[in-house]
Amino acid sequence: MTTTSAPSHNPIARVAEAYWVQSRRPLASLVFVAPLLAVYEAGVLLLGGEQVRAGADNWLRQLLDLIGFGQYFLLPTLTVSALLAWHYLSREPWQLSRGLIPAMAAECVALALGLRLILQVQGLLFAQMVQPVSLSVTTTMSRAVGFLGAGIYEELLFRLLLLAPMAWGLHRLGVKPALSSVVAVVATSLLFSAAHHVGPGGYEFVWFDFFFRFLAGVFFAILFVYRGFGIAAGSHAGYDILVGVFR
Repeated sequence: MTTTSAPSHNPIARVAEAYWVQSRRPLASLVFVAPLLAVYEAGVLLLGGEQVRAGADNWLRQLLDLIGFGQYFLLPTLTVSALLAWHYLSREPWQLSRGLIPAMAAECVALALGLRLILQVQGLLFAQMVQPVSLSVTTTMSRAVGFLGAGIYEELLFRLLLLAPMAWGLHRLGVKPALSSVVAVVATSLLFSAAHHVGPGGYEFVWFDFFFRFLAGVFFAILFVYRGFGIAAGSHAGYDILVGVFR
């Protein structure tokens, strides 16, 4: 006589499984980051423009200017459109469970604290007194607003626009999927770290800080792959606010 295992009827397990699946959807990412994006863009307009604007925001706007698209609200519009198109192409349902967004916020806070712990562990391994390492070039009184933009636009640039196409391109060239993903994660994480040390607003180069930002890039890349854009962007913004505002 053979037996088959019945599906789990544990309500907590069902809720956890539903959260894991839904929170990865581009639609959930859009609903989660849209208020943060609105606060950031309003803050840039009201609090001083270039003094508040995140570095990745500037870089993306400069790229759009080079190709003749300098309209102010084009970049946030493209960000929203990209997530909508991604969700449409993924053919995922267009419904979200009640309580999903607060749960995503709680997860982002926990992950931000986890990244702060990684910094502490790195400091112990290198026998170094650890100072908070910011992942944004924003250093003004309106830093909290700038950190929201950094979380969204740096993840947009380094993960959505660079990591995903690089992994896809390597796979198309014949590289095995697992290896193409690893190479893309490492390459974009190195670019992510290096970007914080270039330009007039960049940080002074310190190997300890460069290595931590590389680890942070890997951390966010893994979140992007397994938890989606919203969790990666929220955790990034959360970490920046944690070390830049509440340190």
